[in-house]
Amino acid sequence: MDVVTVERLDHLGIIAGVIKDLGIIEMIDARIIEMIDARIQPDDQEDITTGEAVAGMILNGLGFSDRPLSLTPQFFANKPVALLFREGVSAEHCNRFKLGRSLDKGFAYGCDTLFSEIALAVCQQEGVALKFNCLDTTSFSLTGAYVPETDTQAIAITHGYSKDHRPDLKQAVLALIVSQDGGVPFLSQSWDGNASDTVVFKARCEALMAQFKASEPPRYLIADAKLYTEANASNLARLPFITRIPETLKVTQPLIAQAWAWGQWQPLEETVRDQRVELCHDGMAQRWLVVASQDAWQRAEHTLANAQAKEAEQVQKQLFHLQAQRFASETEAQAALETIAQRWRYHQVAQVSLTPHIQYARKGRPTPGTPIKALQWQIHASAAADSAKIIHQQQRKACFVLGTTIPNTALTDAEVIAGYKGQSAVEGGFRFLKDPVFFVSSLFVKKPSRIQGLLMVMTLALLVYTVAQRRMRHQLARQHDTLPNQIGQPTSRPTLRWIFQLLEGINRVTFSVQGYVKIVIEGVTALRRKILQLFGQKVCQIYQISPG
Repeated sequence: MDVVTVERLDHLGIIAGVIKDLGIIEMIDARIIEMIDARIQPDDQEDITTGEAVAGMILNGLGFSDRPLSLTPQFFANKPVALLFREGVSAEHCNRFKLGRSLDKGFAYGCDTLFSEIALAVCQQEGVALKFNCLDTTSFSLTGAYVPETDTQAIAITHGYSKDHRPDLKQAVLALIVSQDGGVPFLSQSWDGNASDTVVFKARCEALMAQFKASEPPRYLIADAKLYTEANASNLARLPFITRIPETLKVTQPLIAQAWAWGQWQPLEETVRDQRVELCHDGMAQRWLVVASQDAWQRAEHTLANAQAKEAEQVQKQLFHLQAQRFASETEAQAALETIAQRWRYHQVAQVSLTPHIQYARKGRPTPGTPIKALQWQIHASAAADSAKIIHQQQRKACFVLGTTIPNTALTDAEVIAGYKGQSAVEGGFRFLKDPVFFVSSLFVKKPSRIQGLLMVMTLALLVYTVAQRRMRHQLARQHDTLPNQIGQPTSRPTLRWIFQLLEGINRVTFSVQGYVKIVIEGVTALRRKILQLFGQKVCQIYQISPG
């Protein structure tokens, strides 16, 4: 009987090839077999290793499947599983039981430890520079009732400050450190849902001190303003850091105002300038940079224009109600106006007039001799925009202050600012993890320990994604070549997500004719061949093309 079988390959060969190149399966299995399987005997239903199960979850998560991880067997139903893994592996082997056991084994080993050991090995293998290390946290909202586990090592799924703007849901918190070289993550830590950034950053600093000492310098820590607290000062004194100085500090706003008064701005770029201040704060000798940009000035101008318009409506209502009142004296009327005006942020009193209202002791038309019973005053006022206040607010909003303990001989002012702007690398990683295209509904499990395991799988997927994207961009730069972007224009820095979309429609076709079997990879156009050759030999082997 003649049979033709079509299996969708699309971009999955890139993911599988990079996973094999990096040796992620072997690294996971080596640790799990040595530490966990010696105590927990494998079950008869486990036909694949823990490393292969994790690789399957990564493929599912990066596969645009729109399926939760619990439906991984369904995801692989029409995929060339043996090509992506090894001969003998089928879709049924990635069953829910095996995935759950693999998450349990990862938790038993230590999810954060396992990820960090693998990621640091990958960074060394790929030559990822760990000079600038960006630290940040995010929260993952969860549904369902999560009962605390007896294992005290499991995180608590509970309510906390939600960065997803879903305070009604319980959550888990993930702290991530990534390299600015490609946004590759190399350290992660899952936390209770109510853990604050201040607590997380303090603990991460304590852990980083030992790692920085054991690694080759230079290593710099970069984080947002939550890093800079009085409680964390003792740790920061021993770490070379770059951070944004909180605006809530008493010294920040006067420093910005003083910088505008000095006017000694140093141009860094066409629209960015800064002023340096050497000072000692929280017991640390530091270099603070007041940074201003034309873009921030324009944003502040737009923000203040809207705020001024809203306040103008309120001011008119306040003055309308004020003129309806009567006061016993001119002084009392002026005081009432001053009380109102003190609350104005963008306006000032423009004109004031007082009108006396005489109340006579007798009814009827008053004569010059009619006695006066009372004299009351009515105040009429108008307001105008206070340009001085507006300029002051605009100057404040157009600036931010960076602080660092790194000497100027190690990093210039421009390099400090560029290093801080690289903080977007970790923010991009969080956007990736939360994108519904990837890992949709992946956190629908009920054990907190397995939530930690899934967070590890998600960060491993981010590791694979960023390494593959970094490889592709480095190859394009090395070849001085480009690829078409979404509107057909050439770009040397395409996103891997766009590349995945370009590879949709590649299939593995198997022809079985009278006992003769032939396998063909169908849909590899010239552009797709060019793309695939950027990822190395193992990827080319999967797609049956020459490395180029």
